[in-house]
Amino acid sequence: MKIVDDNDVEVPRNTIGEIVVRGANVMQGYWNRHEETAQTLRNGWLHTGDGAYMDDDGYLFIVDRMKDMIVTGGENVYSAEVESVLSRHPAVVQCAVIGIPNARWGEAVHAVVVVRPGSNPSVDDLREHCRQFIAGYKCPKSVEFRSAMPLSAAGKILKRDLRAHYWENQSRQVG
Repeated sequence: MKIVDDNDVEVPRNTIGEIVVRGANVMQGYWNRHEETAQTLRNGWLHTGDGAYMDDDGYLFIVDRMKDMIVTGGENVYSAEVESVLSRHPAVVQCAVIGIPNARWGEAVHAVVVVRPGSNPSVDDLREHCRQFIAGYKCPKSVEFRSAMPLSAAGKILKRDLRAHYWENQSRQVG
């Protein structure tokens, strides 16, 4: 296992990159999905799609799925970090953070939130809550309130469904 950059070069300790693994226990490929196999298995390494860093003692810390990372104004924002903070707000039952198109910044941090019945937090309430724990550029620039999230059969929030309508007419699919 190692942590690599976009060029598959191993990054220094405490630097975020993608986890890649190899060994006899790693899959040989996706059944009848040759293109996806070629994207995932490169130069003998399986690219997991997980963003992480390894500390000086060799411990691994996963920060987010690489495809969920938001690049806003040249800064990387890991959706999992923002979701962790938002979920601590007493009114929030469920949340997901995605990048949406922004002409100035490339992407903007956008939160999709399901609130506790009887709660009525404002966008400003949620943003102020986030500012107590994370840098301002990581705080949601916009918030969408929903009664429910799109979920997979396994109960995971389908971020691709949340992103879809924001990116459908964009020439560049950053998120």
